[in-house]
Amino acid sequence: MNPSACLLSAKMMLNYIGETEAAKKMGDAIKAVFAEGKSVTYDMKPFRDDPTAVGTSQMGDAIIKKMEEIHSVSAA
Repeated sequence: MNPSACLLSAKMMLNYIGETEAAKKMGDAIKAVFAEGKSVTYDMKPFRDDPTAVGTSQMGDAIIKKMEEIHSVSAA
């Protein structure tokens, strides 16, 4: 399963168990990381041999960091 499918599954599960706020934050963070295009895996790059592609752990870390940024901005 590719990373984007895993992330979508996680977001759907959060919605299913009633954690809609967490699902929204996760979705917003995923969209932001994808839009930036820096911390994404090779399969999400325009060219599969792009040397700037990161591993799944680094992409996950970028999404977590983005969630923290979004949360700290909305809490302020």
